[in-house]
Amino acid sequence: MRILAAFFMAMLLALPIDNVAAASDSVKMTVILQRQYLDGEVSQETREETVVSLKEIWKKYKDWQLINMDGQTIIFRKTVNDISPLLKANGYFGITEDGTLSIFNGKPTRSNKIIQSFFQIDVKKLESRQHEQLKKGIRVLSKAQYKDVIETYRHFAVIR
Repeated sequence: MRILAAFFMAMLLALPIDNVAAASDSVKMTVILQRQYLDGEVSQETREETVVSLKEIWKKYKDWQLINMDGQTIIFRKTVNDISPLLKANGYFGITEDGTLSIFNGKPTRSNKIIQSFFQIDVKKLESRQHEQLKKGIRVLSKAQYKDVIETYRHFAVIR
């Protein structure tokens, strides 16, 4: 991945400014910003930017990784060390019919939309209250709690 980024950066910096700029010394480009979260969700924001030089756009997004670029679009990605806004708004840990620890969009009793799945749990090893909690749903409140729940139930994972 670093080699690819280095290649794009070299390509970006090697392009003559005259080829990028229009007659008015600027060109409109679509800049797509992708944020990838710990839970695998990717959010995408699209912006129209007036680009005077590729060096300036690269400087503006220096904390982002260049993914792709053509004459009209530049795609940058950033890994965010947090859970996604979707999880914060409506995520619940729960258990599927086959015993897989998963995060649902809404309470597991009301939703069958799985956001993320982890591993199968040996439900026979769970205390009855733990099993009931998973069936009802455990609200995802923070990154720390997200990691804590995964670690807690990892001890009950089915090893194949």
